[in-house]
Amino acid sequence: MPWPFGRRGPVGRRGERVARRFLRKAGLRILAENFRCPAGEIDLIALDRATRQADGAETIAFVEVKTRSSADQTRPEAAVDADKRARIQSAAAYYLRHYPTEGYRHRYDVVAVILPEGGKPQITHTRNAF
Repeated sequence: MPWPFGRRGPVGRRGERVARRFLRKAGLRILAENFRCPAGEIDLIALDRATRQADGAETIAFVEVKTRSSADQTRPEAAVDADKRARIQSAAAYYLRHYPTEGYRHRYDVVAVILPEGGKPQITHTRNAF
C-alpha cells in the first residue's frame, strides 16, 4: 500500500537526507525542506549560486527527491510523472508569489537516490528535469 500524501517511509527519509548532503556538497544552499502549502509539497528548495556567473542571476531549484532501495525496480526519476510535475509547479508558483524571489531564476530538478542494502548510495541529479 502506498504511503499517504506527505508521509515517507524510512527509505524515503534516508533518501532525502542523502540528497540534501549531496546538494550541499555540490554548492547549493538548502532554503527549505518538505515545503508545504495549499498548492502541494516540494521536497527541497535550494539556491544555486553557481548560476550567477553563467546566467547573471542565482537560481532557485525546486527539487523532487525519489528514492528506491534497489536498481532492480523502475528508475526513481520515472515516478515524476505529468501529475507530479504539475503539483510541484503549482507549489513552486505559490513559493515564488509568497517569498522574496525577485531577481532569481528558477528551475525544477530531480534527485534520484538508490540505496542498495549494505552499499554506497547511487545519486543522479538532473537539473532542469522539466
